[in-house]
Amino acid sequence: MHGLKSSGGKIRKAKGLGPKASASKGAPHRQAAVKPRPQFAKAPRPADIDPQQKSAPRSEAAPKRVLTRRTGVRPQERTGFILETSPSDDYALLDSGNGLKLEQYGPYRIVRPEGQAIWLPAWDRTEWDQADAIFTGNTDEEGVGRWHFPKVPLGETWPLAYDGIPFFGRFTSFRHVGVFPEQGTHWSHMDQLIRNASRPVKVLNLFGYTGVASLVAARAGAEVTHVDASKKAIVWARENQEMAGLSSKPIRWICEDAMKFVAREERRGSGYDIILLDPPAYGRGPNGEVWQLFDNLPDMVDLCRSILTPKPLAVVLTAYSIRASFFAIHELMRDAFTGLGGKVESGELILRERSSDRALSTSLFSRWSA
Repeated sequence: MHGLKSSGGKIRKAKGLGPKASASKGAPHRQAAVKPRPQFAKAPRPADIDPQQKSAPRSEAAPKRVLTRRTGVRPQERTGFILETSPSDDYALLDSGNGLKLEQYGPYRIVRPEGQAIWLPAWDRTEWDQADAIFTGNTDEEGVGRWHFPKVPLGETWPLAYDGIPFFGRFTSFRHVGVFPEQGTHWSHMDQLIRNASRPVKVLNLFGYTGVASLVAARAGAEVTHVDASKKAIVWARENQEMAGLSSKPIRWICEDAMKFVAREERRGSGYDIILLDPPAYGRGPNGEVWQLFDNLPDMVDLCRSILTPKPLAVVLTAYSIRASFFAIHELMRDAFTGLGGKVESGELILRERSSDRALSTSLFSRWSA
């Protein structure tokens, strides 16, 4: 995989989205016998919650899609497929343990919660004490917390790059920083599919977040539709497009509930050659629509098949923060693409650790390729 790269330059401070900084010291890492857990911040007060989110009008649930068993030959399969991201000078999982991970994003060392790191850290405390930013707060993947900066207060954003595409990292209140490095293996795969197609390619990026995947696809020559329910994420993604110098590339930015958008594209007869599907375990649309992975994913995958072009290339599904085997989404994808041929490859995305060469699993994935 191509590494994440810090592209230098001044730290950019945006209004209204900044983290709550603290000059308090002390790293949450321990090597002693006492259970080494971080001291998490208190839950946010109601005043800290975005008032627009509270007042968003409720939307009636969409009618349940009627699914039918597909006939024909199921796609070939490859299971237990591990896609690995190794440490580089630009991004690295440095160490992990005691429910935490120590990462390097460009110039910064960052400590964040990691529930799967149930082992002891390989490095001693002195390495963890060099962290520039520490996330404290809710240990849930989508829990609200805050960032502490033990050395000096940092700006909300800083420049990073993936494979020569610059974008903004950001200290968000939900622990994320704007990029999931393990996804780079999917991005490289998509880049090659687009470049090797020798024809125009249309890409749909659902739950597109900050748009790095959309920028990779656009740079490779695809026409991209990027969908996310968060206005802030769409603004961030468009800022990344400008920063990357890709403003002339054909990217549609859509702020909408992903399920509603795909259902409408089906009614319109729209088609896409590649679909990226990166849903949360739980989420809400801009009008209060509720997304529950296990309830809504079968409908979503079926809809995605229905909007593929006559000569599709791939559908890539990634699932984070769920307690399930990759076989659950593997068999769902094989059923959904029965009759289209191709192959379904499923397994896990992992980060390889610099300190001890351990593997940290970040998510499950399943991808169908024609």
